[in-house]
Amino acid sequence: MKKMLPVDELARDERFVRSRIEDAIADPRNQVMTERDYGSAKLDPHKPAAADRARSLMHGIFMGELQALEGAGRTAFDFDDDEVPFQLKLDMARQAWDESRHVEISVKLLESLGTEIGEYSEATFLYEAACNPDPVLRLTGVNRALEGLAIDVFNTMKEFGDISGDPVLSACEDWMLADEVTHVKMGSDWLRRLTEDDLERRERALEFQRTVDKIFSLGGFRGETDDNPVQLARTFRRMAGFSEDEIDELSEVTLEAQADAEARVAEHAAQQQVQAAAG
Repeated sequence: MKKMLPVDELARDERFVRSRIEDAIADPRNQVMTERDYGSAKLDPHKPAAADRARSLMHGIFMGELQALEGAGRTAFDFDDDEVPFQLKLDMARQAWDESRHVEISVKLLESLGTEIGEYSEATFLYEAACNPDPVLRLTGVNRALEGLAIDVFNTMKEFGDISGDPVLSACEDWMLADEVTHVKMGSDWLRRLTEDDLERRERALEFQRTVDKIFSLGGFRGETDDNPVQLARTFRRMAGFSEDEIDELSEVTLEAQADAEARVAEHAAQQQVQAAAG
């Protein structure tokens, strides 16, 4: 079997439409659409757009679980025993088993929310992070950054299920949340073990994590105010091996991402005004 499988060779059928998350974030029109049609406020089942937002978020969860399954499987296979400890491979195999269950659960939740595979596009940044040739960077990019985001998303969706009176959604998200805490904790533990004698490598890995975290803050998508649809789950992140300083730093990263998005929106609006005046 081929090692280091590139993203364009992932097996997908005609239901899947590929998109680039970098393009979506960089395009200010997407920020304008978000503000106009959905608002940036915390996910609330009593708001008119809540059902659409929940379906979109659930589809994103499904895609993330599928790519997390593929990424964990690749990490268990891509590296020789002299590159990573065998116990790390066993942990990745266990994670792949968890992710396969999450995929099955997510497909059923898609159906219960009234959507289906392919209604929304697939961004492949998670799998791309799992293609990093350095296993330590994979652990920080995937297990700490992206699985960390999954903690925030699952906790938010669990609360959404509680408020909206959907016990099935709440129970499923709570079940998957427990797994994600374990996955992030594995990443935190292995990062420290593998870089115990190489602090420079640890800092490179943490910098990669910061980059991924900023991209997936999605211009204010995640944060700690009522303006953020997904809330930063501090309690569960502590359980997953994040220090208080790391959580505070992540909160600052989300604010930076939101400020960048607002600047793009303002610049886009200014350009439109100039074009309107010239026309």
